[in-house]
Amino acid sequence: MAAFSLVFHLLKPGDHVVANEDLYGGTTNFLLELAKDHGVELDCIDLRDLKALASSLKPNTKMVIGESPTNPTLRILDLPSIIQICKEKKITFMVDNTFMSPLLQNPLELGADIVMHSCTKYIGGHSDIIMGAVITSDDALYLKMKKYSGLLGCCPGPHDCFLASRGLKTLHLRVERAEQNAMKLADILAKHPKVKETMYPGLPNFLGHELLKKQAKGFGSMITIKLESADKGAKFYNALTLFGHAVSLGGVESLVSFPTKITHKSLPEALKIKLGITDTMVRLAIGIEDFEDLKDDLLKALDAV
Repeated sequence: MAAFSLVFHLLKPGDHVVANEDLYGGTTNFLLELAKDHGVELDCIDLRDLKALASSLKPNTKMVIGESPTNPTLRILDLPSIIQICKEKKITFMVDNTFMSPLLQNPLELGADIVMHSCTKYIGGHSDIIMGAVITSDDALYLKMKKYSGLLGCCPGPHDCFLASRGLKTLHLRVERAEQNAMKLADILAKHPKVKETMYPGLPNFLGHELLKKQAKGFGSMITIKLESADKGAKFYNALTLFGHAVSLGGVESLVSFPTKITHKSLPEALKIKLGITDTMVRLAIGIEDFEDLKDDLLKALDAV
């Protein structure tokens, strides 16, 4: 959130922003709560619809904000096409790349202006820091955000920086192992009769699978599933023993959470319904534990449903 604060302060009263409607809940809440108060116009749309994006742009549009894959529905944006539209209009395009990590996707190389990460997740990798990062290839944007980081106090402590640097040394090992686990677990969940829907970009029939193959180097380790009812979702959640019952992701341990009760709790109800974020939805952050242990834990929990 500190990282996004720096990005937001690049805007001034009268500017217009187009944001993906399916962002991390904290980012969406930030925009809904603060944009109007700071005189910033805001439109939240489905950025997968390129025609909708083009029609939403105004003479005062200064920034487009996206996330791919999105949290928690794992929707995939066509980053190169969005970048092209923004370049033609000289609009800044920012991508939240937290779910993919710098190892699997590099939006700056595709032409994005700003990339944001929650270092709390894959970069730190051990669930022991709370930290964000903003990366840009634009010198002018860099100098502005560097100045604002001091003025706003958006500065991590030295020990947090040490832990993030340490985490980067094992990023490739952790991300690759977690993704290997996720690929196999998603296949099992997709075929299980008690799972109504499995959302994972690595599944060949997942909408956006082919697109992600073109613009990234992998599919990540986040899986979102839907069960038949909220009651069955709760039984599944409570029956898991190896998966930690906690928010966050990207650490060495596997976690399970309810988006409606944590990350997206404060979103307007109508928006949650539109995005399909219901009490039947359970989000799984796959870690680096032994695959057989994770599989057994998931299957036993589904047996309890």
